[in-house]
Amino acid sequence: MGVGFEYGFAPNWSVGIEYDHLFMGHNNNTFSVVNPIIAGAANRISEDIDMVTLRVNYHFNWWGAPPVAARY
Repeated sequence: MGVGFEYGFAPNWSVGIEYDHLFMGHNNNTFSVVNPIIAGAANRISEDIDMVTLRVNYHFNWWGAPPVAARY
């Protein structure tokens, strides 16, 4: 799941920011230890990831023509 924003501030230039949350799940682990109080404890490990991307883009116009839009 994520959200983003991009803004064109000059011909062929834009700046953007994006936030993504990756749901990677959880993992339950038990560890063998000498202490009997801790021996039965299960540890839950979260593997989710939060990412923020900031970017500056240059849009190439190699063919000299504006992009073609389909007309219906």
